[in-house]
Amino acid sequence: MIRAYAAFAAGGELQPFDYDPGELNQNEVEIDVVFCGICHSDLSMVDNEWGISQYPLVPGHEVVGTIAARGENVTNLEVGDTVGLGWHAGYCMTCSNCMQGDHNMCTSAEGTIVGHHGGFADKVRAQAASVIKLPEGIDLDSAGPLFCGGITVFNPLIQFGIKPTDSVAVIGIGGLGHMALQFLNAWGCQVTAFTSSEAKTKEAMELGAHRVINSRDPEALEGAAGQFDLVLSTVNAKMDWNKYIATLKTRGRLHLVGATLEPLDLHLFPMLMGQRSVSASPVGAPANIARMLEFAVRHNIKPIIEKFRFDQVNDALAHLRSGRARYRIVLTK
Repeated sequence: MIRAYAAFAAGGELQPFDYDPGELNQNEVEIDVVFCGICHSDLSMVDNEWGISQYPLVPGHEVVGTIAARGENVTNLEVGDTVGLGWHAGYCMTCSNCMQGDHNMCTSAEGTIVGHHGGFADKVRAQAASVIKLPEGIDLDSAGPLFCGGITVFNPLIQFGIKPTDSVAVIGIGGLGHMALQFLNAWGCQVTAFTSSEAKTKEAMELGAHRVINSRDPEALEGAAGQFDLVLSTVNAKMDWNKYIATLKTRGRLHLVGATLEPLDLHLFPMLMGQRSVSASPVGAPANIARMLEFAVRHNIKPIIEKFRFDQVNDALAHLRSGRARYRIVLTK
């Protein structure tokens, strides 16, 4: 039996939930969970904001633990290995996306918390292809958030060939944004932080920003016109996106990784005349997650975390809902 915490209805508090996972699949591993980060996506799934939740729902897709058992076909992981598991618990491994290494784009991918029980538990199972062995020297306490938030902001650097000579701005200095600043600074970019909170200016600079712009100041936004190769939005709120498109250079890109549910109101001509683009992306493929982890160790990049015990999971979720989390929450035994 696996002992977990599950929501039994949309928006409900998590309760103890035991389930029998059955026989271990020949391509799966079972992980003894030691740490599990809490992501805003966990809240979205608990609340069924996206209309895809199934109850009872066991959240948790930023897992760090050790391999307790492996299926007979698993050769890339050993019992006792320290590993991580992110948003995806499995892939079809045969579609064109998987065959090209874009596993995160697999239309048949199995979500760790979508129709599958996640990591708010003592154990979790996943296909071995989606489980990544952690590199030596990584901080285990804070590694979990890298498997969702970290790869979400790192993946665009790979996908769009961001260069060390590029000028990049980040909208929102929170759970995603504070990691983006660190990655971009280590990548070699000129880094600007857009924030609506003056109180975050000093911290944004400490995290890697070379400059901070108050996004509530119209003159400051206008003064940034035509300056950025990439503007990375990490917020899930409705914004005046046209103001940020105006800050892009010719052929610049506004890229969204924050899961806003509001439609985007965009003026075409500033995009057309400057050949600017707008895009979005989800997490990343296993190979890029492994690259991201190695890069994080090399440059000592760590999420800023707050810890709660697993039996304090409802307190932890309430803290996240309050907006006071700084900046990622991790459950620990």
